[in-house]
Amino acid sequence: MSKVMNRLAIAPMMDWTDRHCRYFHRQLTRRALLYTEMVVADAVIQGARERLLGFDAAEHPVALQLGGSDPGKLAEAAAVGEAFGYDEINLNVGCPSDRVQSGTFGACLMKTPVLVADCVAAMKARVTIPVTVKCRIGVDEQDPEPALDALANGVFAAGADALWVHARKAW
Repeated sequence: MSKVMNRLAIAPMMDWTDRHCRYFHRQLTRRALLYTEMVVADAVIQGARERLLGFDAAEHPVALQLGGSDPGKLAEAAAVGEAFGYDEINLNVGCPSDRVQSGTFGACLMKTPVLVADCVAAMKARVTIPVTVKCRIGVDEQDPEPALDALANGVFAAGADALWVHARKAW
């Protein structure tokens, strides 16, 4: 896939965008970029990779969405995703679920834009495919404009290929 990303994407959704759902989406259109459900970097590194990452070639273009906050682990998981044949790696900085927040990833990372930039830089250093970020406009009592600006400036300085924004606060 070129640096110019698809303009149509089917957004990732936990417990929905598994390989069966993606295959169905692909039948609807060949033009959309499809996303996996968020997969935690630790699970990619230590888990049953084929079960977690396997997909059908008909799903291309398809992006692997990762969750995590450790730059080294995210870089390793991104490299595994690239080796599996994914077209893009996407870092989830938007999931508001309590389960995700307890693992210190997802939307709570909006509060630590420097860490998010470090994660992007580490992944960019390990893979040749695009690295993107999905986020919210902010969390809690954050003022959305400076929160989103800080995150965007950091991830683009770190080399992110795109920033996808879910245009509402997480909580």
